[in-house]
Amino acid sequence: MYGLVRDAAAPAPLHQWAVGEIFSCFRAHLAQHRTGRAWMAPIDVVLDRERGLVVQPDVVVVLNERQHIVSDRVWGAPDLVVEVMSPRVRIGSVEERLEWFGRYGVRECWLVHPLEPRIEVITFGTSPIVSRTFTRDDVVLSPVLEHLSVTPVSILTSY
Repeated sequence: MYGLVRDAAAPAPLHQWAVGEIFSCFRAHLAQHRTGRAWMAPIDVVLDRERGLVVQPDVVVVLNERQHIVSDRVWGAPDLVVEVMSPRVRIGSVEERLEWFGRYGVRECWLVHPLEPRIEVITFGTSPIVSRTFTRDDVVLSPVLEHLSVTPVSILTSY
């Protein structure tokens, strides 16, 4: 079987607002430190060309040393991806996406829960995979975005 297309209704306003806030935070941080670039969905990330495995995470970060994977799409694993969780599942399971991200070389994934506010940071490439949860006023630690200083409350509660 080659490729799989899943279609879903558009995300809710809260979801899109959270995506915009996270993108803005990442974009400012990356510009200040001149370490990479961020994009927000829709943007195709081709994890496996032969299998037709293309995903569209809510936010994608590629650091400077890997910018060569970005052209008309992102051709390979970004350094960091963000999935904003919605009350209703839109496309596929989170577990399936996490398995793909880990298998194809994504270094870090943020699962963002805007209603709580809570951010899970999953670090791949370590054994075992490291998952840390940050709530309300915890400073989120990101191995990919060094020197980032944000809390879930600071980026998720002005809606």
